[in-house]
Amino acid sequence: MGELQSALDALAADDVRSLAPRQQLDRITEILEARNRLDAQLARSVRAAELQQAPEDDGLKSMQSWLRGHGRLSPAAAGQLVRNGRALEHLPALAAAFEDGAVTAEQVAVVAPVVKEDRRTAALAQDIDLAEVDRTLAAVAAERAIAQLTRVVHHYLSRLDPDGPEPDPTDERSLTLSKFSDGTVVVRGQLDAIGGEKLQAALEAITQADRPRGDMRTRAQQLADAMVQLADNQLASGDLPFLRTVKPNVIVTIPVDDLLDPATGRAAATTGFGGLVSSATARALACDGSITPVVIDEHGMPLNMGRTKRVVPPHLRKAVELRDQACVFAGCAAPKYYCDVHHLQHWIFGGETSLENSALLCERHHTKVHHGFRVERDPGGRWRTFRPDDSEIVIGVPVPV
Repeated sequence: MGELQSALDALAADDVRSLAPRQQLDRITEILEARNRLDAQLARSVRAAELQQAPEDDGLKSMQSWLRGHGRLSPAAAGQLVRNGRALEHLPALAAAFEDGAVTAEQVAVVAPVVKEDRRTAALAQDIDLAEVDRTLAAVAAERAIAQLTRVVHHYLSRLDPDGPEPDPTDERSLTLSKFSDGTVVVRGQLDAIGGEKLQAALEAITQADRPRGDMRTRAQQLADAMVQLADNQLASGDLPFLRTVKPNVIVTIPVDDLLDPATGRAAATTGFGGLVSSATARALACDGSITPVVIDEHGMPLNMGRTKRVVPPHLRKAVELRDQACVFAGCAAPKYYCDVHHLQHWIFGGETSLENSALLCERHHTKVHHGFRVERDPGGRWRTFRPDDSEIVIGVPVPV
């Protein structure tokens, strides 16, 4: 291990920025191969430690819990590392390719389901040569893209029990939502093939419909925005099932003083599921939402609840959609059904809820105008967009998308 540490120190001392492009890529290839070899040794050691019940020495019950606590791995990463170690015991050819650096830990994870106990039993019952299966999969993993390896594994598993019952797709679905103290939600889960196809089709439709000019978002950001938009569309449609006698909706509670304060007001409002958002975000939601005034006494108990009022009535929204057709922020063309109706002068500060004081803005740009940007309509009916420093965003030659 000392020699390994010395080698890593020497690697870290390289002046990588001075290398030519070809040298850069060759270096990366060598490092990837070395990482594969290290991952192979890690999986082997994890399995050996599991067999010896080594975590008990640190007062822990399982190798997964030890990896989460001492290795600071996520539950998913720890579980996969343990499963890889177990699988490699039954896949000597794949293990050898892994130790040589020709196969990645991710590829091992793809092959691992092949040697689950019930599948090994089914293979032996059909006189399938598992050693040949191992050699074939090791060769595919070393020579082909991971997508092709995945298809080969799926092909094998689907034919291992061709007459068996179709699996219930709900058995293959799971979703967890973990919330941090600031209200940020982490989404983890998996879907069966058809469920995943449905979600991908829905997200892709939204992603392709909302591609503003000069979009610099990553693919991951685009998909995340699409998922939020999918929820927005469903909530706005009013077709979701009732939730404890009321239609599901986004609830934000904020003291009136914070709502009226033009400052951003970090962590001033509370969402229905306990997240904290700024007063600026609350005002953005209030542009095109419903308001219920509640009087609170000095002990925090509600004294009086006023009548809920829809800020933008349906007939006004239709008029704004007819006029604007899409998000009016410069360079964006998000369709009207993705947009909120924004008050150019917020109604909290005396702005009228009228056609002249309204503009269609997608979620991303609605947030922008509540944090310094500005849109306004000139006498000729043309929408103009300004940065926080009052400089105008002018669209020149269209950028191909």
